[in-house]
Formats: sequence, structure tokens, C-alpha cells
Amino acid sequence: MKAMILAAGRGERMRPLTDTIPKPLLLVGEKPLIVWHLERLAASGFSEIIINHVHLGQLIEEALGDGGRWGINIHYSPEPDGALETAGGIAKALPLLGNDPFLVVNGDVWCDWDFKKACQLNECYVHLVLVNNPPERAGGDFCLLGKTVYHIGKVSDTTLTYAGIGVFSPDFFDNLPQGGVVKMYPLLSAAITQKKVTGEHHLGEWMDVGTPLRLQELNCRLKGLK
Repeated sequence: MKAMILAAGRGERMRPLTDTIPKPLLLVGEKPLIVWHLERLAASGFSEIIINHVHLGQLIEEALGDGGRWGINIHYSPEPDGALETAGGIAKALPLLGNDPFLVVNGDVWCDWDFKKACQLNECYVHLVLVNNPPERAGGDFCLLGKTVYHIGKVSDTTLTYAGIGVFSPDFFDNLPQGGVVKMYPLLSAAITQKKVTGEHHLGEWMDVGTPLRLQELNCRLKGLK
């Protein structure tokens, strides 16, 4: 199974840190955030990693290279200024991702979900990792009943937040324009309505590292874990 790390965000909420450094290269626990993903993916048996980028993307390529130091192969999917949104960026990278389901990981999340579990989902259409709602997203994104993901209010008053980690079949992105700007939520919403999205509730570590304060909090947390 291949994996894609989404690293095309401008990191507006991280400014001024991201004025000169792309968000995936911000240091967390003394190494770039994206390197934590690469190390965990390599340890979980992934060997082919695709990374999209826009803002200061050349710095990402220079910092990570071809992935050889982690025993993996990194391929890059550059996007035009303004980026293509999540679904559009993945659709552009489909020629690199192949014909089988693949793992997608947001580059700006910290999570201890076991990436090895993705390989057991190689026949899924869409499978989402969901977490307890953080303070900044108290309303949540979806509901989960058993292994099926539903829209909020359909089956339960309990909501969960999408962790930014999921396994997707290439078929999910059928008919999307190559190079088009396409948001992810409308596609997910349609698939959820058709009951084609599965999910799981992850109770371990997770954080959306989207602001300088959360970056600082994560650094403090990691120091405490040493």
C-alpha cells in the first residue's frame, strides 16, 4: 500500500512561523513534523510515499530528498499557487498512487494511530479515523455507529472529529478533473449518504498542530514523554 502526506497548506494560522518555513518542516520534538510521519510510515512497512506541496515546496524537497535515509521512496506532487484543495490535490497525484486503496495523512496532525492497520483495509472504499472532538472543533464532523460513518444527527447525538487520516480507494476520486480545485467534504458527504464510508474511533494521542500555541503544546507534551 502507498501513502500520501498532504503538505500543500499555506499554514496561515501558523504565521509568522510559516512565512519562511513550510509548515511540515516546523520542528516538533527537535525534528520536522513531517519526519515523524515518515519514520512511522517506514517502520510500518510503507515504502512508497507521495507528498504534495505548494508554499515553499522546494524547501520540502531539499529537506527530505528521495527518502533514502528512511529506506523509503518519496515522490512529489507539486501544485500551482493557491493549491487544489484536498480532493483536488489527491486527484492530481493519482497517477503516482496507483490503482489500489492508499493511506492519506494530513501533514499537520500528530497521532499515534497504527499505520499498519491501513494495510488491512485494502478493499475499502473510504475508511476514516475519527477522534474525540478537540476544543477548537467541539461540534465534531460526523457520527459513528458500529463501523459506519453517518452525518451528524442521523444516528446519535455523539459526534467525532475526522483525524486527517484515512484510507481511500482511487474510485472515490473518479471523474475529478486533473488539476482542478476540489474540496473533500462534498465527496465525503455524498459517499456517507450512500453508506459507503466506514470508520473507527481512535482513543490514543492526536492533535491538530495548526497554530503556534498547539505547536508549543505538542513540544511540551513530547518532552514529557521522554
